[in-house]
Amino acid sequence: MASGFFAILDDVATLLDDVAAMSKIATKKTAGILGDDLAVNAEKASGFASKRELPVLWAITKGSLLNKIIILPIAFLLSAFLPWAVTLVLVLGGIYLAYEGAEKIYEFFVPHAHATVFDESKELTEAEILEMEKSKIKSAIVTDFILSIEIVIIALGAVLQEPLVTQIAVVSVVALLATVGVYGIVALIVRMDEFGARLIALNDEDNSVSDKIGRFFVNALPKVIKALSIIGTIALLLVSGGIFVHNIDFLHHLLPQVPGIIVEFVVGLIVGFLALILYSGIKKIFKPS
Repeated sequence: MASGFFAILDDVATLLDDVAAMSKIATKKTAGILGDDLAVNAEKASGFASKRELPVLWAITKGSLLNKIIILPIAFLLSAFLPWAVTLVLVLGGIYLAYEGAEKIYEFFVPHAHATVFDESKELTEAEILEMEKSKIKSAIVTDFILSIEIVIIALGAVLQEPLVTQIAVVSVVALLATVGVYGIVALIVRMDEFGARLIALNDEDNSVSDKIGRFFVNALPKVIKALSIIGTIALLLVSGGIFVHNIDFLHHLLPQVPGIIVEFVVGLIVGFLALILYSGIKKIFKPS
């Protein structure tokens, strides 16, 4: 009886070791998506009144958790009954990520019309503030849903050959780490300016050490968000290109003498602009006259 109990404990310990090791590998594979998730949500959770930043971020975080609760069971069912569909979803998601990366580059270089936004030069009513918050929260949650699909599928792809129990444990850990890690870092980023303002107000001296550090944090916030946006765009193209290169045999053996990271970026960029052109053409065809 005792020997059976210890044998079970040994099996559990082995499983936990395997889960920890595979979770590390799967997390590395999803790093690019997490970078974009971080950039997108840091941008969407900033720009509010100081006291509203964390409540807005908490609402987005709850939406992200709900997204993963919806996505995880579907992903595990696909893995159990239609494993080929996991690769299909991965490639389709890669096309979307490539499109999103190409669209960001296109919008940077080509002037375009923006959606109507609230005029921040005038004082907003409480109803307008709530409407703006709802709009940003909804947009962030929708984007998170798409990115969460990719995070889950990429993590699942890394352990697709493992037993289903291991798949469930590893992918669930990665999904939870993605939510806690990304939104924890976003919370720190969006509060940088508030932290800086508190340092500036720490004493009545002019140009003190705390003033200098405080101004650094206040001035750094928009630059950090902009840098994350650029890094996130590059990450989108690298991740999508990596999906194509590693799952399409022809691309996998294309230009073996060129460094893999360059091939993945170029493939992601080409697919992204092809998807962008195709989508723009379809929009023009079906655009109401």
